[in-house]
Amino acid sequence: MAHATFSGGDITAVIGDNAGHGGHRAGYNGVWELRHRASTRNLFVPAYAGLNLEHIFNGETEFTDRDIFFEPRRAPMTFRNLNDQQAELYQPATPNFQLESTTRFTLRAPWYLDLDFRCKPHQHVHERGWFGCFWASYINGPADKSFYFPGGWQDGQSIWMQLCTQAHDDESTVLSHIDDFRLTWQEGTHDALFKYFSRMRYAKPFYYGNFENLVYILMFKPETGIRFTHSPSGGGFNKTFNTTNPAWDWQFIVPNYEVMKEYRYQARVVLRPRCSRTEILAEYEKWANQ
Repeated sequence: MAHATFSGGDITAVIGDNAGHGGHRAGYNGVWELRHRASTRNLFVPAYAGLNLEHIFNGETEFTDRDIFFEPRRAPMTFRNLNDQQAELYQPATPNFQLESTTRFTLRAPWYLDLDFRCKPHQHVHERGWFGCFWASYINGPADKSFYFPGGWQDGQSIWMQLCTQAHDDESTVLSHIDDFRLTWQEGTHDALFKYFSRMRYAKPFYYGNFENLVYILMFKPETGIRFTHSPSGGGFNKTFNTTNPAWDWQFIVPNYEVMKEYRYQARVVLRPRCSRTEILAEYEKWANQ
């Protein structure tokens, strides 16, 4: 089976590979559905997914054609049901980017979904010496398309920031205060969310957004290589709510990579009843210090 349903505390998730099933379209791996017991609908656009490994990029070959641009969504991927709270997606080295990856998802009470991502480049195919991976989460018609994070416009600043980009590919990516790695691109390549940068910087590696009467928090450790990305319309049009579905995305950049070396980060999703920013920050600090 290419997917299964998992429960932990107040949340339920359907996790699957790139296969299609019913109203869920093929090519959208990750978390097909995520619900809190207090919610009335799937957090993610039902036809698509959240925490969806969508792109690999290196400034050179990602724009060759759509199969390469969306290689993680097109290349073979294996789903494994490990236990009642845990699943794994494994993708062998992909045809173009030669990147092997494993993503393990774990549900934990009362409202946590943990992600552990590991990848390994198999060949010297990244001519500029770096590569990046990109994940998309298509949010199902929230009234507020923004996400929020501690950061600022000035070095070291840490105030609450709000990002709702005005258009797709418009100042879409937020770097951390300590991220000074500059990506370069082959001349003449087309637009992409990971090519355009906000003047904002984040101070701590997490952001949150509001959905119904819930708050969705996405946090990372370590923060090295993590970049936040936003689109107001990446998930298409939502007929039910007469609005667009935003994409609350992120990237993982690996500079100066080495072949056959493993690279890793961890992330945690929190889907809980709305709470104060003090409580949101406490959720991050508690997990970051584990």
